[in-house]
Amino acid sequence: MSYTIDVYREKLKPTKNAIQFFAYVSFFPQLVAGPIERAKNLLPQFNTKRKFSATLAQDGLRQILWGLFKKVVIADNCAVYVNQIFDAPQDYNGITLVFGAVMFAFQIYGDFSGYSDIAIGTAKLFGFNLMQNFATPYFSRDIAEFWRRWHISLSTWFRDYVYIPLGGSRGSVWFKVRNTFIIFLVSGFWHGANWTFIVWGFLNALYFLPILLTKNNRNHLDVVAPNSVLPSIKELFLMLTTFCLTTIAWVFFRADTINDAFNYYHSIVFNPNGFLGRLEFIRIVPILFIFIIMEWFLRKANKSMIFSNKFTWFNSMMIVLVIILIIWLGNFLNPQEFIYFDF
Repeated sequence: MSYTIDVYREKLKPTKNAIQFFAYVSFFPQLVAGPIERAKNLLPQFNTKRKFSATLAQDGLRQILWGLFKKVVIADNCAVYVNQIFDAPQDYNGITLVFGAVMFAFQIYGDFSGYSDIAIGTAKLFGFNLMQNFATPYFSRDIAEFWRRWHISLSTWFRDYVYIPLGGSRGSVWFKVRNTFIIFLVSGFWHGANWTFIVWGFLNALYFLPILLTKNNRNHLDVVAPNSVLPSIKELFLMLTTFCLTTIAWVFFRADTINDAFNYYHSIVFNPNGFLGRLEFIRIVPILFIFIIMEWFLRKANKSMIFSNKFTWFNSMMIVLVIILIIWLGNFLNPQEFIYFDF
C-alpha cells in the first residue's frame, strides 16, 4: 500500500524491474511481522550491487542472538505462566494477577521486538539494512514517547498514511481529538478482528489525549537519563507510570473477550484470598531483572543490540552469557519443555 500511495503522490518513481519489485514485496526476513519497510528505503537496496561484509554480518549475528534471547528466554517462558494465569484468573489472588499482567507486557515485547531483531539481523547477512522497530519502549516517560519507541515501523506508517492525511494535529480541538481516536482505533483493528483490540486502541487514545491537548506530546524526544547511569526520581516515576498504564491496556489485548478482561480486573481488586501462585512463577523474576538491566544499558544505542565493538572482552562475555541463558534457561524455566537425554 505504501508503494502504491507514494507512487500516486509522486513521492516515489515506479520501478520498471519486476524482479526487484517482487523481491521487495516478498523479502522473507521481515515478511511475517515486520519491520514494515517502505519502498523508498528497501527497494533501492535491490538496485545496489552488494558484497559480503564481515562487519555487517557480525552485527547481524549479534542482533539475531539478542532477538533469540528475547524470544526464547523472555517471551516463551513468560507465556507459560501468562497462559496459566489468564486462563483461570478467578483462582489467583490480586498480586498474582498483577504479576501475570506484567509478565504479559514482557512477553509481547519479547515476541515482537525479538522477531524484529532476528529479521533485521538476518537481512544484514544478505547485505540489507532494515529500520529499527523497537527502541526500549518501556523506558518511556509518557505515552507519546512510548508510541515513538514501540513498533516504530507500524506507528510511523499509520502516522504518515492515516494521521497526517486526516489533518494530523492541525485544525480545531475537535479535529485533533477525532484524528487521535481514529489512528488508535485503526491500530487496534489492525491487530485483529476482535473488540478487545478496539478497546485496547481506545484506551491508548484516552492516554494520549491529555498530552496532545496540552501540547506536551513532544516533550521527551531524547532517551531517558542520557548523561547519567541511573534515572532521576522524577524520570523513574514517569517511567513506572507509563509502564503501568500500558500494562493495564495490555490486559484487553491479551483477553479473549471484553468480559474476560473486566473479570480479570475484578479479580485483581476483589479476590485477595485467591491462590498466591505456584512457586515456579518466581523463577522468571531474576531473568526479567537481568533483561531490564541489559535493556537499560542499550537504551542509547541506535540499533537494538546489547553488544558493541568497543570492548572485545565485554562483548565475548556478554555473548557467552546470552548463549548460556538461551540454551539453559530457555528450557529450565519451562519443565514441560525440558530436554531430557537418554544415554
